[in-house]
Amino acid sequence: MRYASITDRLANLGSEKWAIHAEARRMKKDGKAIIELTIGEPDVAPDPMLLAEAVRAMQAGRHRYSNGRGEPSVVDALVRKYRKRRSDVTAENVLCFPGTQTALFAVMLGLVEAGDAVLVGDPLYATYEGVIRSTGAEHIVVPLRPENGFHMKAADLEAAITPECRVLLLNTPHNPTGAVLTAQEIAEIGAVCRKHDLWIVCDEVYEQLVFGATFASPFDNPDLAERTIVVSSISKSHAAPGFRSGWAIGPSEFCTRLLSVSETMLFGGQPFIADMTAYALDNPITTAATMRRIYQGRGTRFATALAKAPGLVPLPPEAGMFIVVDVAGTGLSGEDFAWALLREELVAVMPGSSFGDAAADYIRLSLTVPDDHIDEACRRIAALAARSASPKERRA
Repeated sequence: MRYASITDRLANLGSEKWAIHAEARRMKKDGKAIIELTIGEPDVAPDPMLLAEAVRAMQAGRHRYSNGRGEPSVVDALVRKYRKRRSDVTAENVLCFPGTQTALFAVMLGLVEAGDAVLVGDPLYATYEGVIRSTGAEHIVVPLRPENGFHMKAADLEAAITPECRVLLLNTPHNPTGAVLTAQEIAEIGAVCRKHDLWIVCDEVYEQLVFGATFASPFDNPDLAERTIVVSSISKSHAAPGFRSGWAIGPSEFCTRLLSVSETMLFGGQPFIADMTAYALDNPITTAATMRRIYQGRGTRFATALAKAPGLVPLPPEAGMFIVVDVAGTGLSGEDFAWALLREELVAVMPGSSFGDAAADYIRLSLTVPDDHIDEACRRIAALAARSASPKERRA
């Protein structure tokens, strides 16, 4: 039988990147005591008022068809949210989707196709390559260098641009590294995008989980307003990943043109989830503040413990719910270290190779487990590092 070429373009770009996570789940099902540090699923519960609002809306009959742009309740709430950042935002700048992933998929469908290219920092979130290649476009990596704290630099972006480039896919705060771009860095990156007439698609799902730095966005820069599209959701900010409630905010012409794409994909989300999302955006929910405090502390806990292990160099994050660790000093790649860690020490982490070539010597650890799990995981990780590290690293 024949298949569409998209199935070839996306081969090995889906669940294959999460093979260690899947194997860890299988081992847990078989009774193994796995410490799971793979995925970014908040261990903080959603605010009870969000659940109550969803139930209230369902009981009030808010479970019928919606529309392509989004329920008025959540569209209006998003206008209020983003007007705090830019005064010209209206309902025409908003499109609602079931989660950031769907928003990003639709946005890319509306911007690029075969023969085009999308620039993206490497390391990159595991699904980005698939989202780009699904359109027929190619991705071109911009190196995010450890010596720069994994912050994208305008000179590196400029050097990567080819005539085929149409979009820069930006991610700040960044997954997997937790890097947070400054307003000055964004202005310099934006100048390059203006020079080459590039769209900027900015994934800001970790906006409310910044630890000490100041969050900045190209959306807030008037010089970049006409070319910037933000995608985000309540998955991380409100510890509600299973509700799949996200959005895209961009120029009104773009949103109008993309509306037919959105309507073809799903023609509206669930009204009761829209009402819950509106409540989340309009009320002083403290979930994000709680997670910021907890995850920052856990990042420090990991970094302090693992810095003492031979061959390991942890990089404390500036935001988010992960920490990355350079394992090159052990003599193992990130992939080999992660598999050995699972099989020998029953600790599941993500290999850096799931996030691009630049992260091949790294592992990514989730901050979404209790402190006692972190302490035990660090003990096991250090044990593997000690067995693997060179004699020079052991003496160090």
